Amino acid sequence: MTDPRYTKLAKLLVHYSTKVKKGDCALLDLIDVPDEFGIELVRAVRAAGGTPLVEVRHTRMSRELLLGTDEKHATILRDLELARMKKVQVYIALRGASNMSENSDVPSDRLSLFARITRPVLNYRVNQTRWCVLRWPTPSMAQSAGMSTEAFENLYFDVCTMDYAKMARAMGPLQRRMQRADRVHLKSPGTDLAFSIKGIGAKVCKGDRNIPDGEVYSCPVKDSVNGVIAFNTPTIYSGTKFENVRLEFKDGKVVSATANNTKRLNEILDTDAGARYVGEFSLGFNPYIQNPMCDILFDEKIAGSFHFTPGQAYEDCDNGNRSAVHWDMVLIQRKEWGGGEIWFDGELIRKDGIFLPKDLRPLNPENLK
Repeated sequence: MTDPRYTKLAKLLVHYSTKVKKGDCALLDLIDVPDEFGIELVRAVRAAGGTPLVEVRHTRMSRELLLGTDEKHATILRDLELARMKKVQVYIALRGASNMSENSDVPSDRLSLFARITRPVLNYRVNQTRWCVLRWPTPSMAQSAGMSTEAFENLYFDVCTMDYAKMARAMGPLQRRMQRADRVHLKSPGTDLAFSIKGIGAKVCKGDRNIPDGEVYSCPVKDSVNGVIAFNTPTIYSGTKFENVRLEFKDGKVVSATANNTKRLNEILDTDAGARYVGEFSLGFNPYIQNPMCDILFDEKIAGSFHFTPGQAYEDCDNGNRSAVHWDMVLIQRKEWGGGEIWFDGELIRKDGIFLPKDLRPLNPENLK
């Protein structure tokens, strides 16, 4: 018998997140995901009047391809995938993996080359389709979260099928404040960072792009970032785990970067000229996500967190920065994580992870659950 939670999640992705309608083609990109859930997604797309296209991938096979990739391989793949992407209106991706570090031994130059050449596929998908991307729960994710497999699965489905419409209604005031803000000042232990978001705009993430969701993002003016930031959350990029990442900025550019693996960190930041500039600043507030699990789709929405992103800017909140890299790094500011403050134009907006202005209090955890 199909797990009823599969049916509930599939319907949310099709009807709420991507709003599949009659005549749409939907590409379902399934990476190490049970066939049973893929079937539920196919059925939901058909029931909405859409045509499902299915791509099934496996992380071990993808690693092998990356190990031997070259310009010819990456270019052919880019052309094929871009041609297919231009045929669809909807893209839904679920990514499961028994080993979150599967690509940790793929040489940095191979990863950089592949990311750079295939970037147009991602750019087209982000800007031209109705898309939603999410993880699939695995024992390795449960281990990263410090939970049993069963407990993590229960948390996963609670988070992924929460009342996102209620959350969306509470996001409006924060979006409006970010749209009219100029100077932002971030303070935490080891962090004193200032920049401008004037004229960039702000977008809400309410379950129609990523699941789980719960963030409002903007982007620094490219050359405005100055100061230092010390991230207190582990991060995985291209299969390598980084901890204690510390970045120093001068006029927008990362001029010093250290971590537990400083060499690999700087290799990634040297992928191209844009990788040392920032492409996103976002506040996270999903009430069900409290602690990091080294999975960015969860970690960037942690209650009381924000993330700061070296690399590519989104075109809907654009500072002009272009890069093959887009690396969300998370800093949690709740009291038990050291606390912290976020200021907009001299007004204290959030302290120790709690929104203070009356219009923003509906985003606090006790009001979203």
